[in-house]
Amino acid sequence: MKRTISLFFIALLSLTAAFTQSKAPNETAMDRFLRYVKIDTQSAEEAGKFPSTDKQLVLARLLETELKALGVQKVRISAEGIVYGMVPGNLADNSKVPTIGFIAHMDTSPAVLGANVNPIIHKNYQGGDIILPNDKTQVITVAQNPDLKNLIGDDIITADGTTLLGSDDKSGIAEIMTMIDTLKQNPQIKHGNIAIAFTPDEEVGGPMDEFDIEGWGAKFAYTVDGEQLGDISNETWSARTATVTFRGKSTHPGTAKGILVNSMYAAGEFLARFPAAAPNRPETTEGRVGFIHPYVGNLDIETSTIKILLRDFDIKGLEAQETLVKNLAAEVQAKYPDVKVEYGSVLGYLNMKEILKDHPQLTDHAIEAARRAGVKAELRPIRGGTDGSRLTARGLPTPNLYTGGHNFHGKLEFNSRRGLEKSTETLVHLVQIWAEGAK
Repeated sequence: MKRTISLFFIALLSLTAAFTQSKAPNETAMDRFLRYVKIDTQSAEEAGKFPSTDKQLVLARLLETELKALGVQKVRISAEGIVYGMVPGNLADNSKVPTIGFIAHMDTSPAVLGANVNPIIHKNYQGGDIILPNDKTQVITVAQNPDLKNLIGDDIITADGTTLLGSDDKSGIAEIMTMIDTLKQNPQIKHGNIAIAFTPDEEVGGPMDEFDIEGWGAKFAYTVDGEQLGDISNETWSARTATVTFRGKSTHPGTAKGILVNSMYAAGEFLARFPAAAPNRPETTEGRVGFIHPYVGNLDIETSTIKILLRDFDIKGLEAQETLVKNLAAEVQAKYPDVKVEYGSVLGYLNMKEILKDHPQLTDHAIEAARRAGVKAELRPIRGGTDGSRLTARGLPTPNLYTGGHNFHGKLEFNSRRGLEKSTETLVHLVQIWAEGAK
């Protein structure tokens, strides 16, 4: 037994030494990240096309060029703006191990301005709140960001307070690209074939139904789209988006008596009922508690609309949320009989755990890769969705890996040098672990 333990630690030390003695990539993950975030790739709701914004193609074309320069094969941009590529393996027989894919998305959230990003590096962070320089009302507090206590001595990257940073998910892109660069510089690091994809419009429901799973060639995949170091996820929400439409009747207000029906009053009544009827909201919940979230609307005399996010880890919980919203709409219809109230909803994605539970090696390998990189990892459910949610449902099991980022979709977003470097190191270890299965 003692001999077995000794051999294990010798092997572990050999792996650690091999990584620390590796030749550095031509460009660090941090340098790549700082370049990528300056490219505006904000996506748009209901654009009716993929990519939803042409500016995402600016980054897509840059990545296409950089992938080719790194020797990646089969590089192409699809009609939907998805960048595909394949890193050839260097095993005696690459068919002995499954092809593993890595995915990150190019777009940033429509919720906060993504143009003219000015990344700020707070070098050798020594603790305390971080005040963003161009809007001093934007403060990253230790109280709300306890992981800052683990970043003492690190270089923290933020925006300047006027935009989001774009760590979601340009961190993942930078880490995947740096992994590829590291493998190119170090042919002694053994790995099988690695499929690469950078996707548009993840934030607004991207073109995952059009993702070329078969042509891409991966048997399993990982999205690199998570937050703080150590977070590995094989579970997401089940998600629906509901739309409630209120239809009134418009006419000239000077002669409106007995004719005009203002839909805005019914819409306002509908919203006013939420705090009591649906207290589980994003601002009041955490962990595994779902929420109902009216997030965008339009008010007009003739037609008013309100869109609501329904989120729960349990499909029955999602069904209960939908029933609640339908009942609220019915109550408002009864109170405002002259307004026509219409309800509709679409399924966004289902909890991917129902499929990933049959492939535990995916997260087992990821946790081991994190350990080899010196990161303590654990499985945590995502209070959101990823491109992997839909891909898993389509038959490509795809859990999610951390990027080191924090506070996605807002001006308080940040990452760090260590976050980017350790996430990259995890990916390099992960492809080696899969290669160790070759016989």
